[in-house]
Formats: sequence, structure tokens, C-alpha cells
Amino acid sequence: MSASASLIPELEDVIQHGSAERRAKTVKRIANLFVDGAPSFNEDHIGLFDDVLCRLVVEIEAKARSEMAQTLAALPNAPTELMHALARDENIEVAGPVIAQSPRLRESELVELAKTKGQEHLAAIAGRADIGEAVTDVLVRRGSPAVVATVADNQSAKFSDGGFSALVKRAEDDEELAQRVGSRPDIPAHLFRELLVRATAVVQQRLLASAKPETRAEIQRVLDKISREYDKSVPVRDYTAAMRTVMAMHQTNELDETELANFAKDKKFEETVASLAMLCGIPVETADRLMAGDRPDPILILCKAAGYGWDTVKAIIMSRPTPKGTSTQSLEDSYANYERLSASTAQRVVRFWQVSPPGTD
Repeated sequence: MSASASLIPELEDVIQHGSAERRAKTVKRIANLFVDGAPSFNEDHIGLFDDVLCRLVVEIEAKARSEMAQTLAALPNAPTELMHALARDENIEVAGPVIAQSPRLRESELVELAKTKGQEHLAAIAGRADIGEAVTDVLVRRGSPAVVATVADNQSAKFSDGGFSALVKRAEDDEELAQRVGSRPDIPAHLFRELLVRATAVVQQRLLASAKPETRAEIQRVLDKISREYDKSVPVRDYTAAMRTVMAMHQTNELDETELANFAKDKKFEETVASLAMLCGIPVETADRLMAGDRPDPILILCKAAGYGWDTVKAIIMSRPTPKGTSTQSLEDSYANYERLSASTAQRVVRFWQVSPPGTD
């Protein structure tokens, strides 16, 4: 330790009289000296380096602090107080490497950082390995969408039931987050079911398509239950006349996407539903219940399975008697979902509706 002890006089001179360049060089020299000897240092040795570097860190510019952080952050026996000081730095280039990597930061310190620092610092915490429930609780509550997406993707992060509940709530209006949360193997079963119920049909089917074999059956079971219970309270309209009309058109090969779109644009709801049922091969009662739901997702699935264009889809959504899903923002969201939805996924769902209509047991 004579080498490090001999730095004390030099340190005093650097602090009092040294230029910014000289201070930076001294920091780099001391940090490299620590790295070279780190495997053999005991806590007393580390404490000396801690004292030296903590005195110097307040006197150097951000670039030098950042280089020191990158050099020392991952070391398991890095100077403790120095790591704490660097982690609290307002400059993310300095704090980021320490927050993301240093094993010297305790959970209580990470919680305090998550409560008080900005989104860049929270993002560094969110990607850190093995963060605990107390930390993720704060990240989910305070974090930006990007921070929450990062921590949801962090498979080593641990979540409390409350943290998972908050994730599910935040995922209501964020399809990408819903898919991330639903893909976590540690999500509690009751919250997974809640996520599926709240998720759009597009997200539901993405989860089904990407799930591991052991979880796919559970997802399908929940989706089947949702379909069986889908809007049972809505009475079925009388489609007798409409079915006669579309049946006659079907028999003469006149019923196609163009005629379906024309019915929708003319606000002929019964004929629209009857045509959609006939062309998609589902019972008209099923089409009626799917069209009556709060979300336009079933319309997206039926039309994607049939290969229809967006103009037809939009006309069908707009033909419904209620204004559900017809705002500009809702239509933009529906268009984005329609573009992301694959034909194969949609066809799989339609096949289920063909043999097990929603609202049946």
C-alpha cells in the first residue's frame, strides 16, 4: 500500500493547485492502481482508496468522473462510498454505469434513487440484474413508459403482487407492455387472467402464438372462457330478412367484399352483420354478439382472416349503431392493430368461433 499512501501528498497538491487536466490524470492513475491490485486488497486498503477518491471526485469534471465510473463500477470490491457518490451524480454518464452494475449499491439505496432521480437514472436501475420488489414497486409507479417496458422485460427483476397489479393496469392502454407483462413466467395466475381479459384481441392472440407449450393451454382456456361469456347480455336482433337478402346474393355469387362494404357504408347494420357471417362462415348470432362488443377487435380478426382491406374494416366499424371505437384516435389504434395482426392468427380465432360461438357453453 506504499504506492497508494504516497499519493496523499500529490493528492493535496492536485486539489489545491492542479489544473483540470492534471486532476483528471491523477484520478485515472489512482483508479487504474486500484483495478490492478483489487483482487488482493482487504477492506482497510479499499478504505484508503475510498478516502482518496472521494476527496478528489468533487474536484474533477464530468468526463473524468464518467471514466472513473466505467473503470470501477463492475468491481465487486469497488470503494463503497465512492460508488454511492457516483450513483447520486446528476449526470447520467457518471451515474449510469454504477447504477446499472455496481454490487456495492444496497436495495435501500436503489429505492432512494428510484424515488428521487429522473427517468434516465430510473432506466439504468430498470435494467439492473436481480432488483427486488421494493425497487420495482417504485419503478412501475414513477417510471416512464420506456422505463416500465425495460423493467417488465428484465427477467431477473422481482415484482410484488402490488407491482404486478400496477403493471397490468398500466398495460391497459399499452399493447406492447401488455405483451411483455403477459410473457413473464412469474406473473400470478389471477393477474394473468385479468391481463388477458383487459387486453385487446390482438394482444391476446400474440400471447397465445408466442407462449411456451406449457402455458399455451392455460391462455387458450382463459380466451375460450372470455369468448363464451362475451356480451351475453346483448339481445340478438332479428336477422330473418337480412339473411334472406344475403343468401340470395350468395347463391348468385354476388356477395363479396365490395357488397359487404356497400352495406356498411349505407349503415344497413343487419345486412352488414348477415353478410359478414355468411362470408366468414360463422353463425349470424355469433357475428351479432361480436359486432355488439365495446371493442372493434373481433371485426379486425374476422376481416383479417378474410383478407379484407382497411377501407372495408373501417366501414364496418362505422356501421355499428353505437359510436364505440369510432373516434379518430380509436380508428388509428384499430388500423395499427389491423396492420400488426397476422392472417394466420386471425384464422385460428375464426375457426374457434365457427365451432364454439361466443355466448354458448
